[in-house]
Amino acid sequence: MSLTLNARVPGGALADKWDKHRFDVKLVNPANKRKYNIIVVGSGLAGASAAATFSELGYNVSCYCYQDSPRRAHSIAAQGGINAAKNYQNDGDSIQRLFYDTIKGGDFRAREANVYRLAQISVNIIDQCVAQGVPFAREYGGLLANRSFGGAQVSRTFYARGQTGQQLLLGAYQALEKEIAKGGVSMFPRSEMLDLIVVNGRARGIVVRDEVSGTIEPHLADAVVLATGGYGNVFYLSTNAKGCNATAIWRAHKRGAAFANPCYTQIHPTCIPVAGEYQSKLTLMSESLRNDGRVWVPKRREDVGKKPGDIPESDRDYYLERKYPSYGNLSPRDIASRAAKEACDDGRGVGPGGRGVYLDFADAIKRLGEDKIRERYGNLFEMYQRITDENPYAVPMRIYPAVHYTMGGLWVDYNLMSTIPGLHVAGEANFSDHGANRLGASALMQGLADGYFVLPYTIGDYLATARPESLAADASEVKAAVADVAARTTRLLGVKGKRSVTSFHRELGRIMWEHCGMARDAAGLTKALELIPSLREEFWQDVSIPGSKRFRCCATSFGRTWSCRGPAPS
Repeated sequence: MSLTLNARVPGGALADKWDKHRFDVKLVNPANKRKYNIIVVGSGLAGASAAATFSELGYNVSCYCYQDSPRRAHSIAAQGGINAAKNYQNDGDSIQRLFYDTIKGGDFRAREANVYRLAQISVNIIDQCVAQGVPFAREYGGLLANRSFGGAQVSRTFYARGQTGQQLLLGAYQALEKEIAKGGVSMFPRSEMLDLIVVNGRARGIVVRDEVSGTIEPHLADAVVLATGGYGNVFYLSTNAKGCNATAIWRAHKRGAAFANPCYTQIHPTCIPVAGEYQSKLTLMSESLRNDGRVWVPKRREDVGKKPGDIPESDRDYYLERKYPSYGNLSPRDIASRAAKEACDDGRGVGPGGRGVYLDFADAIKRLGEDKIRERYGNLFEMYQRITDENPYAVPMRIYPAVHYTMGGLWVDYNLMSTIPGLHVAGEANFSDHGANRLGASALMQGLADGYFVLPYTIGDYLATARPESLAADASEVKAAVADVAARTTRLLGVKGKRSVTSFHRELGRIMWEHCGMARDAAGLTKALELIPSLREEFWQDVSIPGSKRFRCCATSFGRTWSCRGPAPS
């Protein structure tokens, strides 16, 4: 299939492109907006903000999430903060510097026009969230506070202790609930998208499975927005919630949407290390901790078994400060992760299996006092202590890199529209803003920028240009899409094997981590391409889906992860 990629980036200087584009796009008359129906899949920061804003503009919106409430979207798990080029600290920040840091942090692999727009919009996001009542941290005098994040030499990150994602999501959630109460948004919780409906080459709806009744049915609209996150759970162990999956973007890809940069997976350097074979996920420790925590390992291999307090300062290797003095412990995530792996591969890793490095707050506690550290990171320290039974105020944390985010996703143009007309993609589900490595505190920025400030302009341009015609629920393309989903589900339930879904997922994750993780080479990638098809074939011959047909929710659980590697063997 031939595919033409037209980014539709407007001409002119970078700083002028978005303003020019907003003037050039076609508009939908306020009275005509209520004639159009928009589907939004996902209720995280990108999805909730988009759905709420579309409704405020007058569109009829249907929003879908697989959780029991939109406020349980995985955006709630983001901890450290959100970037914005406000320059409140008067430390040299600007829109140009945020743009440059983001482009450079992504190894110059992102689309510059999209990233500059993101930096421009960042200043509006903070105003929007403050107006919603988001409780950002403030200085003693009442001004909004900032802290630093990796890959930047200025303090531009706004935060709410270690719960920034939760507080931002509550802001977007209340905006969404306001529109639900007004009748502008129809909310469909416990509903999972299993396919995209494409009619005459345009996205016209989705096929949804009701997770309570098991019913599979089509939902139609004039445009579709996917805000469903990334595909990091293909690695099994990651910081993502267990429910996070790639079904929506993968089914869109199978329907013709181009997928860009799937190899770009972010390995976050500060996660609690793996503790056992049967662990189901990993826990993030916010990058913000590296503002005050110092990362080190013993200089000598023979010291790795000692208690950290028994290792003198002269025998500690603060390797980030040594290797990257300009950024120190706030080096970008990809650099910090590789450095941790190098230290552990050198036999100087700490903790069980030697897969850990220390994140030490002793100096910060001595300099600032325990109360100040508790004020800044109290909930994170409590989380760490509950999981590890170690007191991080008294002993260093142990951390190790883990899969956290995916920079790849569905290809989109400047309007955030995929190669399927009418299918728009927001947040982590698209590829456009972060290149090969996302800077810390930029995911929340992108999600809210796409939902509040970009899509409300660009989706109107599509509707005004395309003028979609009405579509009947019994159209042949609609019935064919529903039949495809039903057939895949029936085949999956009919395997009746003996091996659990989780065991297949765990083995796939092990293959991905060992051969496609932090370190990759031709031999490892070739090996993975040998192992995965064999595992996939075994899956379709021996997977066991327990329970009745109505309640076999785990049937789709692994099927959506497995589909990232391809269809069932014929």
